[in-house]
Amino acid sequence: MKADRLLSILLLLQTRGRVPAHELADRLEVSVRTIYRDIEALSASGVPVYAERGRHGGIELLAGFRTDVTGLTADESRALFILAAQGAHAALGLDAALGSALRKVMAALPAPYRPAAEVTSRRILVDATRWKGGPQPAVDLGVLQDAVFADRRLRLRYRHSGAKEPSTYTVDPYGLVSKAGVWYLVADRRAKPRLFRADRVHSATLLPDPVKRRPGVELADAWDVLRRQVEDRPGGLDVTVRVRRSRLDMFVRLNASSLTELPTLDGESEWVTARLSYGFVREARQLLQFADTLEVVSPPEVRAEIAAAAASVTELYQGVGGGQS
Repeated sequence: MKADRLLSILLLLQTRGRVPAHELADRLEVSVRTIYRDIEALSASGVPVYAERGRHGGIELLAGFRTDVTGLTADESRALFILAAQGAHAALGLDAALGSALRKVMAALPAPYRPAAEVTSRRILVDATRWKGGPQPAVDLGVLQDAVFADRRLRLRYRHSGAKEPSTYTVDPYGLVSKAGVWYLVADRRAKPRLFRADRVHSATLLPDPVKRRPGVELADAWDVLRRQVEDRPGGLDVTVRVRRSRLDMFVRLNASSLTELPTLDGESEWVTARLSYGFVREARQLLQFADTLEVVSPPEVRAEIAAAAASVTELYQGVGGGQS
């Protein structure tokens, strides 16, 4: 709708200052000619907006002009209050700021939308943590957050999974990402994107040097590359198993990231065939959690690995020591 577009232009100019016409056109998915017609319409309605041509030109509002019109629709106001329920702001120390901001938004909302927005905050709850995720270590995002917003380099003492001692890195941060309740620092190290779990950072020191990011790369770009590296990591080891039908739902839920295809529920057999992919043989040991409700069919080296692991567990519990008098 034209009215929504005019309001979007007004709010963008109020937030950004001078904006080139082609950028407004790209953001609103219209032609530059349409943007100039919209600017004329805003001017005719009394909004002090003007266009300045030339290499450094653009469209902007007269200095000092502000509007308190939020322009939020009912769905947009609900979206804000659902976003507030996600809890990421707590780890960033923004609880009080968020509460204050929402009170201001509520006051600025058109009267008919206020009840719906208030009800949303009481009826929709988003919990980003997984079931039975276990206790999470306390994470101090203070220095990481300071580096992100101040555009400064960081020196990290970071412990990798399985490592006994932390390593030292100098990194150029892009930003922080909360993924399923876990915070990550996305940063470049020697101009290569790296991912650091915040709960494995032993210490972080803000350096005086300005950040050196790769030109044109934003947080979303770097995160997309790193996310794909994790999700698209080749397995290389194909494993075929038989799972008891009674345990199939749990098996699929716990092994979703390793499944190469969903099991086919044909017939009434007690056993269902499934196929997985792992990076290395030892990784398949996680299948032991299903005990006698799962059998590895192939390859032979994985069957041998599971059998050896099971024998080790048996020896541990039958041996002299813990639990025996």
